[in-house]
Amino acid sequence: MDNQSSTPAQPKRRRFIALTAAGGLLAIIALAGLLWFWPISEAPQVTFTGLDGQKQSTADLRGKVVLVNFWATSCTTCVGEMPKIIETYNKYHAQGFETIAVAMSYDRPDYVLNFATTRKLPFTVALDPQGELAKNFGNVSVTPTTFLIDKRGHVIRRYIGEPDFDALHALLEKELRG
Repeated sequence: MDNQSSTPAQPKRRRFIALTAAGGLLAIIALAGLLWFWPISEAPQVTFTGLDGQKQSTADLRGKVVLVNFWATSCTTCVGEMPKIIETYNKYHAQGFETIAVAMSYDRPDYVLNFATTRKLPFTVALDPQGELAKNFGNVSVTPTTFLIDKRGHVIRRYIGEPDFDALHALLEKELRG
C-alpha cells in the first residue's frame, strides 16, 4: 500500500526538481548576460605611452569618452577595422572623444610604427611591450578587443572582434551628450 501511495508523488517530485534545475540554469544565464552588458566598473588606472613618447593616463582622460582598442598588425580584422576607427575618431574627436590604439606585446615596434605612419593614424598609438596594459584590462589576449570608457572613467562596453560601428556611433552620441 505504501508503494502505491508514493508512486504518484515520484513524477511530481521529478518535475519539481527538473523545473528547479531549469530555473536555476535560466538564472545563471541571465546573470551571465547581465554581467556581459553591465559596466565593468572603473577603467584600470594605467598610463599609455604613445609612439611619440607622450604619456596619457586614464585619469588624464576623465571628462572624455575614450575608445581603447587592443590590436596587432598581424590581425586581419584589426587592420580591416582601422579605417572605421579613424573615421569614428575624426567624426567625434571635436566633441570630446579620444582613441588609443594599444599594440599587443608580441607586435614588433617597427611594424607598429610603420603601420601608424603609413596609415596616418590620427590618434594615440601605444606600445605594450610587457603586456601590462593588456593584463590591467582583464588579460586581453584576443585581437581586436575594444573598450569604451565614459566621461567618469567607467568601462561601459567591451567588444571582442569588430564592433557594430553604427551601434557604436549611436552609443558615442548618447555618451558625448551626457
